[in-house]
Amino acid sequence: MSSAEPAPVREGLWRRLAASMNEPVLRTLVISTAVSRVGRGVFLTVTVLFFTQILGLGAGEAAVVLAVSSACGVVASLVGGWLADRRSARRIAFVCEALGGLLLAGYALAGDFVSALILASLSGFFDSVGHSARSAIIARGLAPERRVHARAVLRTVTNLSIALGSGIAAIALALGTAPAYRTVILVAGLLCAIGSIPLLRLPATVDAPARNASALRTPTGSINTVAQEERRDWRRRSPWRDPRYLLLTVLSAVFGMQFGVAELGVPLWITQETQAPTVIVSVLLILNTALVVLFQVQASRGTHDVRVAGRVTMIAGWLMAAACFIYALAAGLPTWAAITVLVLAMVAHTFAEILSQAGAWGLSFELADPVRAGAYQGVFGMGFSLGALASPMVVNATALTFGLAGWAMLAGIFLAAAAGIMLIARRAAACAPATS
Repeated sequence: MSSAEPAPVREGLWRRLAASMNEPVLRTLVISTAVSRVGRGVFLTVTVLFFTQILGLGAGEAAVVLAVSSACGVVASLVGGWLADRRSARRIAFVCEALGGLLLAGYALAGDFVSALILASLSGFFDSVGHSARSAIIARGLAPERRVHARAVLRTVTNLSIALGSGIAAIALALGTAPAYRTVILVAGLLCAIGSIPLLRLPATVDAPARNASALRTPTGSINTVAQEERRDWRRRSPWRDPRYLLLTVLSAVFGMQFGVAELGVPLWITQETQAPTVIVSVLLILNTALVVLFQVQASRGTHDVRVAGRVTMIAGWLMAAACFIYALAAGLPTWAAITVLVLAMVAHTFAEILSQAGAWGLSFELADPVRAGAYQGVFGMGFSLGALASPMVVNATALTFGLAGWAMLAGIFLAAAAGIMLIARRAAACAPATS
């Protein structure tokens, strides 16, 4: 790298985000995300406490509600991708995200386990359909070298908005009353619904190209061979007939379990096995959010190149393995030492998260068939949803059960997944046609 190139690294965060607003599609998605994710941040912060303290649900009932919502998201990812290849992706995203927001607002009227379960299932379903449609929009609406950058920008905006939403949610947490909880939940849902409105301004280019709807038989009864061949070609392009992409999806889902480590494993490890104060859980979450906001866009540069995507994923694998061992070392240490070790582990973990996401975005776009962009992104999103479902069980069966040995198992799982993704990337790069 020449000495003249570090200038972009010193670019301010706001300047980088503002520069991204020159692209109409990305500008629209940023505006939509900024509004809707504030609402999501409010909801994420108060959900569990609303279930347990206001609705009176037991911990097991609350877990069932969240698990069923996640399961609906798995199915919805496929549905969203399927629809985005056949209907207007922008309209699908608008309708589903608006419905999802209104259903979230409906929590303000929930009164028992059944109503919470129904609302969680429906809102999780529509939100995931909308997310798949958004991925198809990015795949079609932006140049290949800009798609990963767009995902990085949107993730940065998402983190900032969720942080702001968490601040709003603090009002309900401070008051602790049912009206306060229900009011902020109503506001959160309405913000999510309002955030869908800008999606209607997206250009028609983000929708799937019109398919030939010619009948298989002509008016005389003979077979329309052109239409027949087009339908065969459409089916051949299914992601379910692409072993390489399916393997990438599985391995990315396995590595995606690192989110479960942060959300479940680390808090329980801290409270059960270390001398660190419970408040360090919040400190680590803030640290993670700050690092993602500061470095995600920067770290994603160049990962539209499958070779680069493979390399950064392998680096993420080593970082995640190191984080697992460092987390394990915090057990039994004095308070100050445990805090120091946990902070170091979270730094390594967060950079593994940043790099793995950048690599996954690049490969999920570049290895997909552009004709079936919606279906491919739907399958990839489904993989992440399955990884999120499996992660609590895997983390509990390894680190939380066996301690150091369990953390070592997790480290091996993440390293193996990263190595597999890197090999897929290398092979894809080797098979790609040479360009001048």
